[in-house]
Amino acid sequence: MNQGRLSEEFRGRTKAFAAGVIRLYAKLPKTSEEVRVLGKQMLRSGTSVAAHAREASRGRSEEEFVSKLGGALQEADETMLWLELLREECGIEAALTLPLEKEAGELLAIMTTMINRTKDKSRERR
Repeated sequence: MNQGRLSEEFRGRTKAFAAGVIRLYAKLPKTSEEVRVLGKQMLRSGTSVAAHAREASRGRSEEEFVSKLGGALQEADETMLWLELLREECGIEAALTLPLEKEAGELLAIMTTMINRTKDKSRERR
């Protein structure tokens, strides 16, 4: 099946990231209001990364691809913030958050490169 502008591997990686966020959310203690609020924010933004990547993959133009992938980039960065705050301010074990923080950072780097290369190609054609 054609996966559009993004590889099946990358789409799978963003889906696995979303699944990891869901699993972490399920493990979070719901005894603290702060953890509940930050956990819901993390869940929303973390699962949105994969949704935006799918939308980007089906982009009808380079501009739409860059826009949708930029949305995924923003959501990954936001997820990293919630993970850091859960760990640093709410006492959630680093062993639970750090693997997702690392993956979010790697996804950010990959998406930034994709966006920059697409923009460079567009400029070269003008």
